[in-house]
Amino acid sequence: MQRAFRWAAIAMLSATIAGAEISETDLTLRTGQQAFVGTLVTPSGPPAPVVLLLHGFTGTRDELATDHVKDGVFAYTARALADAGFASLRIDFRGSGESLADLTFADTTFEGQIADAIAAVDYLKLTDAVDGDDIHIVGWSLGGLVAASVAGRVDGLDTVSLWNAVGDPEATFVGLFGSDLMQTGLDAAPDTVISTELPWGAKIELKGTFFDGIEAINPVEEIKGFDGALFVAVGAQDTTVLPENGARFIEAHEGPEKLWVAEMDHVFNVFSTETMLAELVAETIAFIEANDDSR
Repeated sequence: MQRAFRWAAIAMLSATIAGAEISETDLTLRTGQQAFVGTLVTPSGPPAPVVLLLHGFTGTRDELATDHVKDGVFAYTARALADAGFASLRIDFRGSGESLADLTFADTTFEGQIADAIAAVDYLKLTDAVDGDDIHIVGWSLGGLVAASVAGRVDGLDTVSLWNAVGDPEATFVGLFGSDLMQTGLDAAPDTVISTELPWGAKIELKGTFFDGIEAINPVEEIKGFDGALFVAVGAQDTTVLPENGARFIEAHEGPEKLWVAEMDHVFNVFSTETMLAELVAETIAFIEANDDSR
């Protein structure tokens, strides 16, 4: 069966995006017996190299939508990738977005998200819809922590791109939660539910297991296991994930790499303009093209 039990396609549609024929397939993937949802985008032609897109904390697979990026940062990125000849898969981690069949957001853990991403990579290696020998990952924010961890644990990835990635989980989440709530979470039993409101107004619940993961995970150490090509994008104006996180990933990694620093905030200035996101996506695609085994 070769892990084929992990996934099943549930819906398919065809759309014309940016003037090109692009197929969008909604999938149900599985981590063990639990389901999560993804959208596979493939350009016309033979199976293409593929990019797995991993969303951030409280995000969804289309990611942040604004007046300047109406369909969401990752939906925008998927179209740009397709225009460049790359397929993409963007997923909702279990407990996020539409992946609510088995878990709620309160059940979110780092290791759970890493397991979902590895299951997605397994699917991409097996499906005939893409070139499973040429797989890349892009992770934003907490999705960057997940991407770095997957890269250190899974063989066969061509490139990993980290966008304003969490490199120091404790510092990042103290900044989001405050030190008092952080300590409450660390002291809590695994199934204890803790409620909080994030700086941007979102009200969430998390269990003690999430806070245990903050102490256990080290994404900078994880990236040491990856010898493929690494692209690290850093926002010089990022106050959510501090800019020095980017240099730590570069210092830990051995292999082809690029550190790209730009005058952008944590969300690539998309509340005021599309320009920085377009530049970031173009830089990322150029890096992927330069390090893709099929090109």
